[in-house]
Amino acid sequence: LVEKVNALKVCLRPHFLSPTADPLEIHKKKVFLWFSHLPQEEKQFGGYFSPETMHVDPLVLEREAEERAGVLSSPLQTQTPSTPSVTVEQLFEPTDTWIEGRGLNVLLYGAVGTGKSTVVRKLVLDWCAGRTLTHFKLLVPFSCEDLGQLSKVASLRDLVSRKYRHLRKHPLLSGEGDQAKEVLFVFNGMEKMNLDFRIGATELCSDPDEALPPGVVVVNLLRKYLLPEASILVTTRLSALDRVPQKYVSRYAQICGFNDPDRQRAYFNSRLLQQGGGSARSHEAHALIELLYLNLQRESQLAAACFLPSYCWLTCATLHFLHFTDAKAPIRTLTGIYTSFLRLNFGGEVLGTGAGTNVPIQNQPSSLMLYVVRTLGKLAFDGVTDKRTSFSEEELEQWIGGKTKTDEELRQLAMFRTDVLDFFLAPSVEGGRRLPAENGEHDARRYVFAVPAMQEYLAALYVVLGENKSALEKLTTQVSAAIGQASEDVNALVNILSKFIPLRIFAVFNLLKLFPKLFEKISSRNKGSIARTMAAEMFRTEDSYNEDVLDQVEQSLLGVHGPHPKQYCEGRPFELYPIFMGGLLHYGNRVLLQQLGCSIQSTTVAQITQALRKYLVRELSKPQPPEELMDLLVLLYEFQNPRVTAEVLASIRTINLTNIRMTPLKCFVLSSVLSCTPASYHLEEMNLSSCLLTHDMLQLLWPAFRHTHNLNLQYNSLGPESCVLLRDLLLDPMSSIRSLQLCDNPLLESGACTLLEALPENQSLTHLSLMHTGLGDRGALELAERLRQHTGLLELNVAYNNIGDNAALALVDACREHPSIHTVHLYLNPLSDVGKQTLYVRGVPESQGGRRVKVLASVIEGADISEDWHPILTVIRENASSWDRQRVQQQLKVFLRDLDWGRQQQQQSLWKRMHFRRVEMGVRKTLKMLEKDDPPPSSGVNQ
Repeated sequence: LVEKVNALKVCLRPHFLSPTADPLEIHKKKVFLWFSHLPQEEKQFGGYFSPETMHVDPLVLEREAEERAGVLSSPLQTQTPSTPSVTVEQLFEPTDTWIEGRGLNVLLYGAVGTGKSTVVRKLVLDWCAGRTLTHFKLLVPFSCEDLGQLSKVASLRDLVSRKYRHLRKHPLLSGEGDQAKEVLFVFNGMEKMNLDFRIGATELCSDPDEALPPGVVVVNLLRKYLLPEASILVTTRLSALDRVPQKYVSRYAQICGFNDPDRQRAYFNSRLLQQGGGSARSHEAHALIELLYLNLQRESQLAAACFLPSYCWLTCATLHFLHFTDAKAPIRTLTGIYTSFLRLNFGGEVLGTGAGTNVPIQNQPSSLMLYVVRTLGKLAFDGVTDKRTSFSEEELEQWIGGKTKTDEELRQLAMFRTDVLDFFLAPSVEGGRRLPAENGEHDARRYVFAVPAMQEYLAALYVVLGENKSALEKLTTQVSAAIGQASEDVNALVNILSKFIPLRIFAVFNLLKLFPKLFEKISSRNKGSIARTMAAEMFRTEDSYNEDVLDQVEQSLLGVHGPHPKQYCEGRPFELYPIFMGGLLHYGNRVLLQQLGCSIQSTTVAQITQALRKYLVRELSKPQPPEELMDLLVLLYEFQNPRVTAEVLASIRTINLTNIRMTPLKCFVLSSVLSCTPASYHLEEMNLSSCLLTHDMLQLLWPAFRHTHNLNLQYNSLGPESCVLLRDLLLDPMSSIRSLQLCDNPLLESGACTLLEALPENQSLTHLSLMHTGLGDRGALELAERLRQHTGLLELNVAYNNIGDNAALALVDACREHPSIHTVHLYLNPLSDVGKQTLYVRGVPESQGGRRVKVLASVIEGADISEDWHPILTVIRENASSWDRQRVQQQLKVFLRDLDWGRQQQQQSLWKRMHFRRVEMGVRKTLKMLEKDDPPPSSGVNQ
């Protein structure tokens, strides 16, 4: 982007220097540069995106004057609408009612999030490039938000030259002749100006050089009293539609968003397919879009949300966050995405006073977003509290309409209902049909939040902003503010207090005046309750067996394909709710919320943080399920507070994420959180078994591995290329791994040999498990050779590796010569009976001070039962679902032969016969389980 800007500056410089440069060409190039600039939120998708590559035309329908407030019959309408779609260019074509010498006034309107500003940006850029509206020599875009902030009077030409200096004296704006017919004015966001068309309130003006308030100038342009030949495009929200009298509008057009899955898919293609990183990312992006499209075609709840292009943006941003996290890119969080989403749609938006009032809109400081929090935020909070996601029309009226209001409040409520309510709430659908109401009201329509996570975000914002305070807390806040603002004059103080409190409880607030710290105690207690709520919601017992929150977010976007996951609680879990509360405390999100009129004070954050740290540390003293632990890591990541993160993790010594479906994002979260701890911090164990890890994920996890002593990577998809990284990890002087478990990873002989290259220089490793990794004879011999150069190993597991007699004997001999190895696992290898007996004899200490090495090759050792027969059978049972069943059955039958041979070798006591019988029953039970083809699910036994 910087290169393109510099290139444009170079192109424009000759025009600035040359007195003969065409002002219109300068105007086009400057406007193109300004409108090509994208918000910071658009840059998160990676690379440079131009508006041309990202734009997808929404549905635009021309409306007759009498039907201008109409809407589509359904947000899920996929059939062709009765009125054909039009383009903005077609709206400026002459009609039968067009009057010669008069320009057209086109009013383009739509609800929040339908794409009005995006359409205007694309229109301006296309005009600059000569692709549309070429019969207009000059296009002058204005932001009504900027015009509404001007307090000084100015003429039309001053307004133009104030923003476009090169057009200061351009003849097209002089008002002479009919030159203005080649001019198009664009006023974006007309609802942000309080236009008054009454003759008594707005004087007439036909002189482009006469200084008047900006609103008066715009009114006279629309009246066609000023530059009547000029054409005008006005965009506005639904609530402000009638602010321009019908007689001053030539054509009405409504932006209706994306009314079908094909437009939505085109939008997703424009955002997600332009990924860097090679063909692998491109293939993943195609797969994501296909899943999205399938979900949209089912007319799911997501399809209802993506009717608005804004929610398509949110969907793309969330999927990009979930699937294309890059460790080199700036930190992004889920809370930050939702906060940016609201800033894009509601930044600078305020609640106006409606048409016909005399109070300028800029004097109304009420933030629209704060109004949303106090109404829909309360609805969301009560829904989360009661475990509800859908609401009836009567309930919406109760929550949002409330009690009798003043005329001004009723006007604000009407505007909110018209413009904003449908942005957040959508009719509840299931398979294209509305869900029936509860309690038998089958005909009533129910509403849900457009995306499930939005309910939890607004509920979290409602709590963190302190909107759920008790009446006493709110009253004491007002009194405290009054005391702080009052002078020391007692009479003035009493006058202020009397506005808030009745005389009968005046004594209570005299205490506040005498003891100001009393209010601080009440306030800090409220902050402590917020922290308690966060901790309690994080560790709900009934939610412990749900999938982690990142998987839940992904399923809400892509749908569930195949059997639905088993849920252990009846209602939908609200596990994002506390995570959003933590994310909202981050400074970056508080800055964005400040721009929306929602202020979270630093003192509030400090109090909540202090209390939260205490509660988290206390809860983590109890063992947590892997899903809950993953959610805690996400909370700490969203919090973005390294000090608190380090203090919370100081109480954790084990991170067990077994069976969690790890993704690049989850790996990045784990590494980011652990990177907040000091270098001296180490975990006793990090269990990442059965997590679907790949080589690329290992690279993201490298910083986390350096903080652990026992690393469990069993049952993943790590191949030979991963062994290079694991070798470097063992050689890293900052690493102190004592136990490395790689069972059931396809390392193969080449990978194992690469890994073993680290043994001569690594002295921290004491336990190494390479069970079922494809080691083979070559790998076993390489291991035997490397053991001579490593002095710290205590236990070695090479079971189920297709190791023959000779390689096994060489390995056991090397272990006997090793100064510390005491156990070698060799069961489930194709060893002969003679080989197993020889291994046992080799493991027995020599007569002259030899050292015994326990060799686990079968359920017997020599002619006696092995002490470890039960762990061997347990490993086989737990892994039967992923191993070659026929091979395992053969080995179990070999165990039965070994037991029979051992029973015949000596005269046994009754106790020994019973012991042999018990082991035999265990082997036969395992064999029968395999023959019935009913193995238990793999749980990853540590060996």
